[in-house]
Amino acid sequence: MKKKKIGLLPKIVIAIALGIACGLFFPGWLVRIFLTINGLFSNFLGFIIPLLILGLVAPGIADLGKGAGKLLLITALLAYGFTLFSGFFTYFASDLSYPWLLKDAELQPLETAAVEPLSPYFTVMMPPLMDVMTSLVLAFTLGLGMSVINGATLKGAMEDFKDIINKVITGVIIPLLPLYIFGIFLNISNSGQVSGVLGVFVKIIVMIFFLTIVLLFIQFFIAGIVSKKNPFRLFRNMLPAYMTALGTQSSAATIPVTLEQTIKNGVNRELAAFVIPLCATIHLSGSTMKIVACAMAIMLMSGMPISFGVMAGFIFMLGIAMVAAPGVPGGAIMAALGLLQSMLGFDETAQGLMIALYIAMDSFGTACNVTGDGAIAVIMDRINKKSNHTGTLEELEEVVVVE
Repeated sequence: MKKKKIGLLPKIVIAIALGIACGLFFPGWLVRIFLTINGLFSNFLGFIIPLLILGLVAPGIADLGKGAGKLLLITALLAYGFTLFSGFFTYFASDLSYPWLLKDAELQPLETAAVEPLSPYFTVMMPPLMDVMTSLVLAFTLGLGMSVINGATLKGAMEDFKDIINKVITGVIIPLLPLYIFGIFLNISNSGQVSGVLGVFVKIIVMIFFLTIVLLFIQFFIAGIVSKKNPFRLFRNMLPAYMTALGTQSSAATIPVTLEQTIKNGVNRELAAFVIPLCATIHLSGSTMKIVACAMAIMLMSGMPISFGVMAGFIFMLGIAMVAAPGVPGGAIMAALGLLQSMLGFDETAQGLMIALYIAMDSFGTACNVTGDGAIAVIMDRINKKSNHTGTLEELEEVVVVE
């Protein structure tokens, strides 16, 4: 008989529940063992994040320099624009709702908790080779350079480096995440703050589900105006893709369904075969929404200042980092950890809560991403028909065959 695999989300839920329960009765010496493991994992994350950004962003930007020219550029800009809109829409919605929604929520620093905080037995320093901003600038420079010179040597080396980073994510970081989350909630439970954190989790999950539906209606309303089609019918046709993404938690795995439903919306088959796989990589409106909403909630609970200027810069950079998000559950939050740390000042506990919150809503974000891909495809179909890019469609067919 085939052994049934437990998904990442159930593992995270189990880790949270066990962490809360065990924190109520574990002796201090045992809690410190898990704190030591968490410290090692956290330091490893700090080391790998700049390499992750370099290994994923540089090849991603280089890939955008190939393909179908003008249509590729317009699709990328449209996906980035939708992602930015999602980020700022979430910021203003959170800024309006959080003061009353989370008015009683507070996450005290663990060192000020009622119970004396515990510390790891030891730590191993793993200083990163470069800071996050240096890795971002280097990734942009290398990516743009590779797209211009069309060099095969460096591009091949970066693709190999990207494969290594993806293996580290899928083979080391993702499998160890439940243990890391367990340690975070074990420590929170031991400090007596778990009830406030869980209450916030439920409120944020409900709010983000509502915001994703509103965002999708806005996206399809725009697509309906541009294409002069009924936006509600366009959205209804994409519902099978939405439901499939809820189950798979993967934009890539949902591509066949997304593609079929997009064609039912009247999009040219060749254009859809180009836009949908591309947007599955570069359009992450739902993921951006989750990260912005969760980050603002944790900042509010922790008493950290929230300014529009800082959040605006974070959203612009997040939109670029999302292009680098690997196609695995939780991949987007891995790509965003560096920005959360460098731009918003998130410490180990805040990063752990972000990972847990993000993965708890992974299905909603993925469903929002892939459904929005259909709206972008409708807009691109209208742009292509208006411009009569017959030659470009022939290029698209070649790109699809190559891919």
